[in-house]
Amino acid sequence: MNHVRAWLLGCALTLLGTPALADLQLELQATSLDPQQTQASQALLDEAMAKLPPLFKQRLDRRVSVSWSDNMPADAYGQASLVSTLELNRRLLPSLTDGSAASERTNRPHGTVREELLATVLHELTHIYDRARLWPGSERSLIARCARQRAALGKIGQLAECRSQAERRFTLSDDPRFLDLAGWPQYVGRRGEREQHNAQFMRSPDSYELSSPKEYIAVNMEYFLLDPSYGCRRPALNQYLRDHFGWAPPQNTCAKGLPFINAGSDFARQPLGEIDPERVYEVDFLLAEANQNLVSRWGHSMLRLVICKPGRPRGPDCRLDLDQSLVLSYRAFVNDVQLSSWDGLVGAYPSRLFVLPLGQVIDEYTKTELRSLASVPLKLNRDEIENLVRQAAEMHWSYDGNYWFLSNNCAVESLKLLRSGTANPRLNDLDSIMPNGLLAVLKGRGLADTRVLDDPREALRLGYRFDSYRERYQAMFDVLRKQLPIRQTEVEDWLALDAEQRRPWFDKADLRTSAALLLLEQASLRRQLLLAQDEVKQRYLNAAALKDGSINKADETLKQMLANSGFLSRPAELLDAKGYGLPQPDERAHLEQVSAERQAKLLRLSTDLDKEVRALLEPSRAKEIAAVEANVKHIGEHLRALHKAAGGLQLP
Repeated sequence: MNHVRAWLLGCALTLLGTPALADLQLELQATSLDPQQTQASQALLDEAMAKLPPLFKQRLDRRVSVSWSDNMPADAYGQASLVSTLELNRRLLPSLTDGSAASERTNRPHGTVREELLATVLHELTHIYDRARLWPGSERSLIARCARQRAALGKIGQLAECRSQAERRFTLSDDPRFLDLAGWPQYVGRRGEREQHNAQFMRSPDSYELSSPKEYIAVNMEYFLLDPSYGCRRPALNQYLRDHFGWAPPQNTCAKGLPFINAGSDFARQPLGEIDPERVYEVDFLLAEANQNLVSRWGHSMLRLVICKPGRPRGPDCRLDLDQSLVLSYRAFVNDVQLSSWDGLVGAYPSRLFVLPLGQVIDEYTKTELRSLASVPLKLNRDEIENLVRQAAEMHWSYDGNYWFLSNNCAVESLKLLRSGTANPRLNDLDSIMPNGLLAVLKGRGLADTRVLDDPREALRLGYRFDSYRERYQAMFDVLRKQLPIRQTEVEDWLALDAEQRRPWFDKADLRTSAALLLLEQASLRRQLLLAQDEVKQRYLNAAALKDGSINKADETLKQMLANSGFLSRPAELLDAKGYGLPQPDERAHLEQVSAERQAKLLRLSTDLDKEVRALLEPSRAKEIAAVEANVKHIGEHLRALHKAAGGLQLP
């Protein structure tokens, strides 16, 4: 028995004397190094270990051998093996040893040689961590369950939670949530298959991240661990990494407002604005009803941010602050006067996220295109709303995709933004390529509350619906028919008359009828301008094809406008290449100045173009537009005279 006790005691002492390999260890291979080189190398590794998240070191419980290698390309800093070795470029060892690496500048993102070496160690260790499949228990169980389910049922029978899970091989870089945020979203209709090209390439800290999801996670770990502003520049990925590791390094306090460029047509306004996610009461799915145009046959889908005016508590009254609401609209950026159906089918147009004032969108669809708008609240919780707003801001500054009418249109882009912005599981396996179809499936998943449209009058009053002006014009025309003996029965027939044919009726109208006539003449003016736009486009294209010199001046002005308006949908071009992600306060002063200068130039060019385009109109069209403008002026004067005669209030 004494022998057994002695043996057990010896085993216990042996175990106590042997260090337990419970955390990551970086073991420097110092055989070929002198003391100074060893000290400098160890200091680098110690700093890297101090930067790593505690959970990272705990989960990656292995010994990683670190050495300096002569067998590396001159521009390489280091490379890790699949499992447990890391080699650094020996060419960089002398400057690390004598301390000059700390001040020696490079043309690489982190600035100095030493910072690049530190980033390289963190980058390569992230690759090892990623390849180690260090999933938490619940995630590992989900992956195993999904793999069994796929083997039994195939892709068609998979549950929503299993999309992109059964094929998992890495800790982070093939996580569906990470891929959504990083720029590899799901292809529509392919049951979780991921897009191969990353279109979130604007404002990237290092273009190397775009080469693959594996490099993307490694590059972003560098900045997560080394850049205190990372959480403000890439808030969604920062939150993802914080959640994964249950930890974050010291980080800057972020400004509340998220910067955006307002792409509205009012060029006299300062385009740089801010969105405070806390002031966003709700997010609506905004649907423009279909019309007969090829690109609008299934409607147009957008997202509306219902923003409360400053000082108003979040609540239903915010829906009445229409001047505060903004619209997120993915559109094809057409840098030509003609929208080509073929180019739209083959993805020739950039797809960009425009931020527009709600009032302009309402006018664009209801007054000009005579299409109604439905603004349907999405059932999102508070975190989902604020995260969606932040993700939209990131996409506004980073995304420049390709617009495909059938596979990457407004509906697909809106769905991808909803999925990446909210992380709502009910969106995982939702697919739709049609805007009206997307609203239907959102309703079916319990994410869109279409009951607000049940009472048309109440929907109009509360801003859930914005009717096409066609019905309004007809109602105004019915007022005319009750008071004046006109022969036409439909408003379209009345507007089809020449302006001079309508004019004799003006002086016979009473106050109410004159108000209706004014609205109809304004509608006629918009109609004439649309017809003129089409005529100018055809003349422009024909003259360009025939190399006709008649359009040279307008052509030059138009090209300048197109060249200068790109920043409205791709604001990253206003900034230099030094920063990344969302612009920070030190960049915003420059942004404000440059965007204002661009906007002022657009204002001048639009004024010039208006004059030059009018010169391109056919004489008959120019005459009709002038006649309608004269009608508007005539009715206005007639209205004021009637108002005065009735004893109405006269303003000084």
